[in-house]
Amino acid sequence: MSELRIVFLDENTVMLDDDIDLSEIKKLGNYEGYRLLPDDDPVPYCKEAEVVILNKVKIGEKHFKQLPLLRLICEAATGYDNIDIEGAKKHGIHVANVAGYATNSVVQLIFSMILAFSQKLIEYNQEVKSGEWQRSKTFGILKYHTFELAGKTIGIIGFGNIGRKVADVAESFGMKVMPYDVKKLEESVYRDYSLDEIVSKADVVVVTCPLTEKTRNLIDMGVLKKMKNSAILINTARGGIVNEKDLAEALNRGIIAGAGVDTLSKEPPVDGNPLLEDVKNLIITPHCA
Repeated sequence: MSELRIVFLDENTVMLDDDIDLSEIKKLGNYEGYRLLPDDDPVPYCKEAEVVILNKVKIGEKHFKQLPLLRLICEAATGYDNIDIEGAKKHGIHVANVAGYATNSVVQLIFSMILAFSQKLIEYNQEVKSGEWQRSKTFGILKYHTFELAGKTIGIIGFGNIGRKVADVAESFGMKVMPYDVKKLEESVYRDYSLDEIVSKADVVVVTCPLTEKTRNLIDMGVLKKMKNSAILINTARGGIVNEKDLAEALNRGIIAGAGVDTLSKEPPVDGNPLLEDVKNLIITPHCA
């Protein structure tokens, strides 16, 4: 019986300096790994593969037609919007993802951003580095309004593993939790709120839902205008869920108070992305969670 042929198309997107042990996967068959592909066409690199592992490589119907041996695609992450699911079904290809693999990491980043805004960490750090504290006539600098999370309301759009963990941490801070799920909430102690209810009442809105045709541009100017002008938006899901042009405008016009994003609609970003301009009260991290 021939060995199972396994190809990992973009190892470098999940590991730093070989810090992830792939030995158990390699034991399963004839393994071949690519650090990163030199172009956008995965077919030449997995022509004989029965199993393909990938993270950010896009693969779809036009590729499946050229990969008759392919039987399984393993998404080395939770989000799988880079895979044409319907096309895979048509060709009898199974798709699996790693549900919950980075839950704690994503939740940590979400609250890092929330706390950075609530405590004005970036602003006060800059004040100290510029010498403002040394010049102060009092014991400290009282220049920016901060707020405690206790008593505030957090709206969570998407209530899967990450959304539920966000709720747990938020409750430990004394926050009120308002979840909204694109799918109906099941077996939850929370009642489901409408999107309009959440964005109009929440002090912090967190996006943790997957990117689908239903959620693409879910957060647009119409939604942003319904938010409190003191509210914070955090998106660690997928960039395409938030309309970037609308978000940049909303921040610059003071429609909302701030935003933290870890993902953009195109990664790495291209010149001209409105969020890479000089946008007010915006924290961007390079998809690091």
